[in-house]
Amino acid sequence: MPLVSTGRLITDAQRRGVGLAAFNVITLEHAEAIAAGAEAAGRPAVLQLSENAVRFRAGRPGPLAAAVARIAQESSAPLSLHLDHVVSVELLHSAPELGASSVMFDASKLEYEDNVKATAEAVRFGHDEGLWVEAELGAVGGKAGDAHTPGVRTDPAEAAAYTAATGVDALAVAVGSTHAMTRRTAALDHRLIARLREAVPVPLVLHGSSGVPDGEIRRAVDAGMVKINVGTALNTAFTGAVRDRLAAHPEGVDPRAYLAPARTAMTQTVAHFLAVIDVSP
Repeated sequence: MPLVSTGRLITDAQRRGVGLAAFNVITLEHAEAIAAGAEAAGRPAVLQLSENAVRFRAGRPGPLAAAVARIAQESSAPLSLHLDHVVSVELLHSAPELGASSVMFDASKLEYEDNVKATAEAVRFGHDEGLWVEAELGAVGGKAGDAHTPGVRTDPAEAAAYTAATGVDALAVAVGSTHAMTRRTAALDHRLIARLREAVPVPLVLHGSSGVPDGEIRRAVDAGMVKINVGTALNTAFTGAVRDRLAAHPEGVDPRAYLAPARTAMTQTVAHFLAVIDVSP
């Protein structure tokens, strides 16, 4: 089916009282696995291209974005294309031509007032172009070399002021999850999630969900989280399957022999997270 807008998927998830899963794409196999997992689970999903992934692609987002869009269009599942952790204005401005309906603009390296100014400008551009814009307040740990310092939680009053000042459509908040976790041991601050839900009039987003146990994710959605981002869990499944295949067949050289089980492993991971995040029948 045609690409669906992220805003529509978020609205539908809120109406149904469930979460919306968003998965990060690095390779073509990631995108294929997300589509296949969504089809198997019978649920919608968001395919995300981060600025880090674009950097890995030599700074050229077009080819992978085009492939992701085509995979989504040929899928029977409702899927949207989102740009994640966008720092550069250039990438932000490329979102419409890439087919993205939404952008997470990340000004978290800036001081609060500068963050507000830069994000408000990004929102004005986004809304003029029909984009749904997400931003972040607080700091989700786990990403070396940036402002995601562990232990910094989002303040509800500041979040309410930030949302009003910037006009963002959704807010990623720091409530105990951490980017790039390979073990699912994170404990979320559910009281803080509830306070943020009461204070902030836009959907809340949980980053770093790969390290959050199933029960914690379910509680977070029940408390008010809507968009749930998953990235590292796919990479863990991918790499584990590749390692297993190469260990069993050390003489192999055809990448299809290990990419196929890697894609299957990611598909199963996607379907699992979708069942956890969207518990509708």
